[in-house]
Amino acid sequence: MVSMTNPAVYKLNRERFAAALPDRTAALLFSGEEKHMSADSDYRFFVDRNFFYLTGLEHAGFVLVLEKDDGKVTESIFAPAHDSMKERWHGKRMDYADIAAISGIAADDIHDLEKYEEKEFELIKDSSINIFLDGSSVMNKPFDLKKQIEKDGRKASDLSEITTKLRLIKQPYEIESIREAARITEEAIDEMKKLIRPGVSEYELYLKLEYEMAKRSSMAFAFETIVSCGKNAFYLHHSDPERDGDGIAEEGSIIQLDCGARMNGYCADISRVFFVGGPEGEDDKRMKLLDLIRALRKAAFGYIAPGKTFAGLNSQMYDIAGKWLAGQGLIPDNFTVEDVRRYYWHNTSHYLGLDVHDVGPRDKEFEAGNCLAVEPGVYIPEWNIGFRIEDDCLVTESGCQLLSSGKDSPEGIIAG
Repeated sequence: MVSMTNPAVYKLNRERFAAALPDRTAALLFSGEEKHMSADSDYRFFVDRNFFYLTGLEHAGFVLVLEKDDGKVTESIFAPAHDSMKERWHGKRMDYADIAAISGIAADDIHDLEKYEEKEFELIKDSSINIFLDGSSVMNKPFDLKKQIEKDGRKASDLSEITTKLRLIKQPYEIESIREAARITEEAIDEMKKLIRPGVSEYELYLKLEYEMAKRSSMAFAFETIVSCGKNAFYLHHSDPERDGDGIAEEGSIIQLDCGARMNGYCADISRVFFVGGPEGEDDKRMKLLDLIRALRKAAFGYIAPGKTFAGLNSQMYDIAGKWLAGQGLIPDNFTVEDVRRYYWHNTSHYLGLDVHDVGPRDKEFEAGNCLAVEPGVYIPEWNIGFRIEDDCLVTESGCQLLSSGKDSPEGIIAG
């Protein structure tokens, strides 16, 4: 199992980040706050991804302050101090020594969170300091602080322009973490596959899949697990089998999975389709569609390389899928992109990393070090069949390399 407890990882990320900051700068990053689910319960906390990228810390209520002046960088963490009464009800808070061991920030530079407001006031009142805040954050705090700064006639800069560039090109530890997350995900799928039979419910498969991922990694999955039986595959983000309750595997149908474990904060994103029962004669439309999806996957992985683009990849997929769809009499021979998109519903690929749909502009050319999830999918309501198969890959200097297994053979798909 990959380990990222080495603080040198996060120290290097901060050094690369600080090198891109101008002088007379203060960058403020917030780990996030717990959110209420009901009057007496909170949602599971999930740390801000840029904060995690620079610290490796995953607790609520922390603040990272990076200051740069005349080329010298100082870094501080503000964290909740021990409080026996609050800890009695809400759990133990981190020791400063543990914070230092994970983040690589010296223990002397870790301070009580109660001192943060004084530090923030000092920084924003100094008009010679350029304040950098995270414009990509899902929290209110950076935007509230931005408004406060702008009231004084100043402008806050967006640090996510820097972190996005850094996160786009994966370092070796990031690549190996995604590879490990993919391995765990596929192990869980293999265990879940043993339950597939006519009559099994989405709910049973969903629970088995999440259990197998959780026991190998953590309960912080890359995204909400998707298990869709039969017609439910036409709802691309069908992810609540307990609520819907109508997903039962039937002989001759399909089961669509889309799931991903996390390892060291990094996501896998893998889709698999299983056929319930073997081929039903030469006209089994599942097998016909599988032939197309396999051809699309082969072309996609052959296309991806430095200098290529998401738009170019989609265009190639539309051309291949369009010719096949026309050959099946589903669209005209002189088809348009819109004709194809009636059956090819989603983009073929996206960035992958700390977020399952990771940061990065979609119009940027691929570079070595990008990690992508690749998921050609075709959905044909007239046939009552549609699915996708998705794997994760690394863009290399000469093309791309699979980080997951790439399984898409009928032997790996037919179950039951």
